[in-house]
Amino acid sequence: MGALAGVLALAGVRWPGAHMTRLVQLVLLCTALNAVLGMVHVDPIRGSAQLGFWLLVTSLGFAVWHVMQRFTTGAPRNTLVLALYRILIPGIFGVWFLAVWELVTVGFGVPRVLLPPPSLVGDAITESLSILAADFKQTVVRAVIPGFVIGNLAGFAAALAADRWAFLGRGLLPVGNLVSAIPIIGIAPIMVMWFGFDWQSKAAVVVIMAFFPMLVNTISGLRSGGAMELDLMRSIGATHWQTFIRVRLPTALPFIFNALKINSALALIGAIVAEFFGTPIVGIGFRISTEVGRMNMEMVWASIALAAVSGSVFYGLLAVVERRATFWHPSFRRLS
Repeated sequence: MGALAGVLALAGVRWPGAHMTRLVQLVLLCTALNAVLGMVHVDPIRGSAQLGFWLLVTSLGFAVWHVMQRFTTGAPRNTLVLALYRILIPGIFGVWFLAVWELVTVGFGVPRVLLPPPSLVGDAITESLSILAADFKQTVVRAVIPGFVIGNLAGFAAALAADRWAFLGRGLLPVGNLVSAIPIIGIAPIMVMWFGFDWQSKAAVVVIMAFFPMLVNTISGLRSGGAMELDLMRSIGATHWQTFIRVRLPTALPFIFNALKINSALALIGAIVAEFFGTPIVGIGFRISTEVGRMNMEMVWASIALAAVSGSVFYGLLAVVERRATFWHPSFRRLS
């Protein structure tokens, strides 16, 4: 009965139409869940899940697929509903991903040292909130944010100078390409030797990583202005800075925000990798390296989750600011 209900639910969700309404699909899924839970017999030995277990996982996967497809193809006119859709779609996908991760690790009996289930990672997070908070403060607050701000401001200022004086642009861009090709593991030990083992050396790595993407993108953005707009500003006698403020800077804003979003990920990666080469007994990179040596993989994944959430929030804040600052850009007009 459970297998039959699961097959019908899978068929109804995969091929929705006249044969089966959404209510019937939901009833069949609930029936499959109720019946399959009676079928699934997970012994104390992990990895003994039976066929009904995987049938349920497959059915739920197709159900999530169907729901997300409905959300993405629909075009609600209400702006509030549209904003809710944009939040709900990644939320549903994230919950589904965690559920599949949990079910697969339990169902296949994956050893915890290889891939712990999310439930154990969640327990490690709740039991180590104070440790993770200290790691976040050391890595993100003390190293990433100052290095990100200094690196981007320096890159923007250098781009303005290179745009003003052509010889600087010809000299800085090749150097930028050269430095960008240097791996982090080559820069981090040098910065640790120069600035010590505390957060200053990690911030220095972030400055180097953020500087050149901002430089290259800003120069490209400043050079992307239309000839018609520039000729118009010259015809009305606009000064260099008036043309810069009214035409060239707005044109360069999408390039600048692209650099900021790229650097939001690079900054976090650089700070974490730099902590592998010497740091006080705190920090996300330090926590990952030490817990791997202790085979405490739940704590390793908890630190990875902290880094992922921090990077996602950082990127999301920049995306919100970008949408407010460049609302006129065609890409955002297409999304609205």
